Amino acid sequence: MKICLLGDTHFGVRNDSKIFHSYIENFYTKVFFPTLRERNIKMIFQFGDLFDRRKYINFYTLEQSKRYFFDVLKQEDFYMYTLLGNHDIFWREKLTVNSPALLLEGYKLCVHIIDKPTLVGQIDIIPWICKENEEEITEYIKESTRPYCFGHFELKGFEMSKGIENHEGMDHSTLAKYKQVFSGHFHTKSTRDNIMYLGTPYELFWNDFKDPKGFFIWDTITNEIEFIQNPEPMFVKLFYDDTQDQMAIDYSCVTNKYVKLIVTNKKDFKLFDTVVDTLYNHNPAELKIIEDMSEFETDVDDDNVNIEDTMSLLSDYVDAIETDADKSRLKNILKELYIEAHDYAEEK
Repeated sequence: MKICLLGDTHFGVRNDSKIFHSYIENFYTKVFFPTLRERNIKMIFQFGDLFDRRKYINFYTLEQSKRYFFDVLKQEDFYMYTLLGNHDIFWREKLTVNSPALLLEGYKLCVHIIDKPTLVGQIDIIPWICKENEEEITEYIKESTRPYCFGHFELKGFEMSKGIENHEGMDHSTLAKYKQVFSGHFHTKSTRDNIMYLGTPYELFWNDFKDPKGFFIWDTITNEIEFIQNPEPMFVKLFYDDTQDQMAIDYSCVTNKYVKLIVTNKKDFKLFDTVVDTLYNHNPAELKIIEDMSEFETDVDDDNVNIEDTMSLLSDYVDAIETDADKSRLKNILKELYIEAHDYAEEK
């Protein structure tokens, strides 16, 4: 039997962005469901963080996700198990109030919500671990004799996103008894020992740039795992260098995308303005211009480039974390601290 393994979906991500809804819809309508139809796969396991927001739902997000995802499940007789992730629960330390249960009442025949340790075949399915259920789940895992485990685990030593390692949570040796563990929660796919993080099916932030996204098909008989890659990026980097004889700028890939134009050499200012105007005419969701000013041979300009790159990373990280704090204020504080530290390092 072959089943589909789908990581964190985060419907409503990026403040319920319509551009992200369109991008995510393209994945489901052009890649995900066509693949399942072609392979005649009807069973889907979704690994938590079904919706992005913990505290409330945007009605546009609910309508859109029902239209291009949940209605398809119902109409075409797919069946999906979804386990609760940390983004699915209102209270941080208990699962009793959760968005899937409240929002998907009309999909009970095709969506099974896992809010406690549950056995499906030979698979232990574990929801998000918090104070409310930690003792119960610890005992459940200790007593289990099953070979497989699905969960939304926070494990030390694994990358949360590309290049950012997690230092909190459980030691993965806690799950060493299982032959294979699949997990949601972290957004980059990775494997160590018997643990596989699935990652997200699509790019959500700049730190997802060139990090392969998609979903998996698992053969429960042979234990073979096939990765189906999402071919469409959301984040695009273009490089401008007008000292090259033939400078190629691919304008076709920028519409409704987040674009960084990285300038390495700029001698022809008129040509540069034309390129920028043409990029804007292709309607990117966002265009950031990062100029490498090394040709002016001043440390200050080089430092500005480094500051902008670092602040982009810090900003993306703040966007990705789960917090009730004011994210705009957090970003301003981080920027001030970074510039202060940078200036201090220069004085040393």
